[in-house]
Amino acid sequence: MAKTYDQILAEIHKRQLAPVYFLTGDEPYYIDMISDTIENEALDEADRAFNQIVLYGRDVDVETIANHARSFPMMGDRMVVIVKEAQDVKNLENFEPYLDTIPETTVLVFAYKYKKFDKRKALAKKIDKKGVWFESKKLYDSNIPGWIQNYLKGEGYSITPKATQMLADFLGTDLHKIANELKKLTIALPKNKSIDDADVERNIGISKDFNVFELQNAIGNRDVLKANRIVNYFGDNGKDNPLLVTAITLYGYFTKLIKLHCTQDKSQGNLATVLGVNPYFVRDYQAAARNYPPQACIRCISVLREFDMKSKGYESGDVSEKDLYREMIFKLMHA
Repeated sequence: MAKTYDQILAEIHKRQLAPVYFLTGDEPYYIDMISDTIENEALDEADRAFNQIVLYGRDVDVETIANHARSFPMMGDRMVVIVKEAQDVKNLENFEPYLDTIPETTVLVFAYKYKKFDKRKALAKKIDKKGVWFESKKLYDSNIPGWIQNYLKGEGYSITPKATQMLADFLGTDLHKIANELKKLTIALPKNKSIDDADVERNIGISKDFNVFELQNAIGNRDVLKANRIVNYFGDNGKDNPLLVTAITLYGYFTKLIKLHCTQDKSQGNLATVLGVNPYFVRDYQAAARNYPPQACIRCISVLREFDMKSKGYESGDVSEKDLYREMIFKLMHA
């Protein structure tokens, strides 16, 4: 049976465990969280030494997993077998007939990461009937701000729109990385705090004045001086601000401006939905759209494609990344 991440965790916390879990997909964060929660909560600490086995896919085969899964618990009610990195098990689909031989006292978990297991196979169909099938999907860039806000809300914090976007722009879509950075904030700051850009700068190391979010605003407002100050900073701190990442982010920015131009209903709520941004930022995009009509946006996207290639060494010669940044900003601001 397919269930959501929240449903699965809620049942595990209550120790309402399914006989078998198959956790699969491109996003490892949710898979790790579910398997770790089962590992930490399915059994009392005293029972884990005898009745919990953690296996790794590259070290075992189908028969070995089956033998462990068919074991009965010692001095307890439940046996837990967790197969981590299950994508490395050879011919895993051959496990299907063994499912019928596993006792009711066993909880078997497959953590199959970084790709999807073919749900058309007999193993997938049988697990879907007998236990829990969970597919962990990668989040789009536009989903990350909401994810950050929900994560912090669950920890007892709120966060300003600007601070949220700073984190989203800097950290990308790696949920493990984002969660680790958010933990730094929750450890350093008191509960019920509204986290702002200064908190992010102080605890995460993202400058509140020199970041992609501020660069977008400078470009959108055609503020040449501010934009050049930011890219000069980026050029001097290239390790934290690679040109390739900045070009990709700005490509998304101008893509949103084109969407805005093409949208008939330009109400704040509808534009926030279409652009995938917090309503708080809609006015910034509307102001930028006035400065960059559709043809200018198209020219900017062409510029960003050029510098995406140059950042990878194509026809860039010996030009430094700082100089590439300056050239890119000049072309964007004069598109």
